[in-house]
Amino acid sequence: MVTQTAPARTRRGRPGHDLESVLQGAVRVFNERGYDGTAMEDLSHELGISKSAIYHHVESKEQLLTLATDRALDALFALLHEVDEVPGSAFHRLEELVYRASLLLVHELPFVTLLLRIRGNTRAERQALTRRREFDRHVTVLVAQARDEGYLRDDIDPAVTARLVFGMVNSVVEWYKPRRADRVEDLAANIKTIAFAGIASAA
Repeated sequence: MVTQTAPARTRRGRPGHDLESVLQGAVRVFNERGYDGTAMEDLSHELGISKSAIYHHVESKEQLLTLATDRALDALFALLHEVDEVPGSAFHRLEELVYRASLLLVHELPFVTLLLRIRGNTRAERQALTRRREFDRHVTVLVAQARDEGYLRDDIDPAVTARLVFGMVNSVVEWYKPRRADRVEDLAANIKTIAFAGIASAA
């Protein structure tokens, strides 16, 4: 006889304090104070809710960090899968990846900012860093393919190039301030143009 397990019940938060609002607020505080420098008491004060209200949604501060970094990382890996389906050369797919990653960075700016600032001091941070390195490896392979196809200079190192190109993309978190008049697409296009001007093959 097979015993059916009752479906897990979705936890419902207090009105106005659902998991998404708690997560958004936590990411803001983490970015302002630093993850290590933030206690649950700080989150409670900054969010204007009790610690018990926060614990209704998550078990710990570390779980909030995992949820936040996973959002940024899942979106980045989704871009890799999207770009894999783009027809044409590896160089074209690389251009598309840089362009779409730039758009993603702006649209998910607080989450990507947090991801880029973690240092590996906790298990959640180390797991996120491991996934970041996996993303870097995928980009390195794409750069190598574009070089071998003749679209990039043959004297570049794919791993170094991948880091430099995405270093430029990631630097946006340090200076970009969204303004109503800005076109995010223009920013992404400028990043793509500048990134490849120096490494594209002259042929």
